[in-house]
Amino acid sequence: MALVPYVENPLPVLSKLHNSSAQFRFADRDLRLAQDWKSLGVAAVVWDAAVVMCMYLEMGTLELKGKGVIELGAGTGLVGIVAALMGEFNVRSDVKTGQTRESPISHTPTAAGAKVTITDRQPALDFLSANVKANLTPDSQGSAVVSELSWGQDLDRYPAGGFDLVLGADIVYLEDTFVPLLHTLEHLCSDTTVVLLACKIRYKRDTDFLSMLRRQFRVEEVYYETQRDIHVYKAWKVSPRRDL
Repeated sequence: MALVPYVENPLPVLSKLHNSSAQFRFADRDLRLAQDWKSLGVAAVVWDAAVVMCMYLEMGTLELKGKGVIELGAGTGLVGIVAALMGEFNVRSDVKTGQTRESPISHTPTAAGAKVTITDRQPALDFLSANVKANLTPDSQGSAVVSELSWGQDLDRYPAGGFDLVLGADIVYLEDTFVPLLHTLEHLCSDTTVVLLACKIRYKRDTDFLSMLRRQFRVEEVYYETQRDIHVYKAWKVSPRRDL
């Protein structure tokens, strides 16, 4: 997520972004996320797309336990925190019920929680790390790691195709970042990786990105939250054509 400081905005709809914190309840936990609009701009506030992404994760459409998850442009870290908690929540639920649920995003069933890598650019990492530490218990903190990732740069620090699930909430808004973001997705995803993007479609450039994404990935809208006007898209790599 870009780090763009903004001046105070008088619009009531944006006033919540200037609060020093935002509170939520996800994965059976009360969460408090620090915000710092004045210092870090858009990277340090909770946007509606992040909230809707967490709502979608809570629906249980995707199994998180035992999965390798990475969040791009994490900002406050809400989505990554909830992903880590949902991975644990699924494990606790299965232990209580004695049930083993099949995973729609692959691989071998396991009793382990999700392993979540929560990323953003270097200037946001201290702020991001503080939110993660404040909202995950010491026992849970091993399930999440905060790491620097500037899209398109030093991608060899991350395993190629090494993640089951890639998450991004409101990361599609700066046209200059589209190509590096696509390169990053291409690197992180295997043929079985699922990408979830939560977006507010504000401008033509936003739909242009989806068109670019469709050149390399199959894309479908899986959820729309009408009150917040947020779309959730699921994407996965197009299998390479094999000529007979």
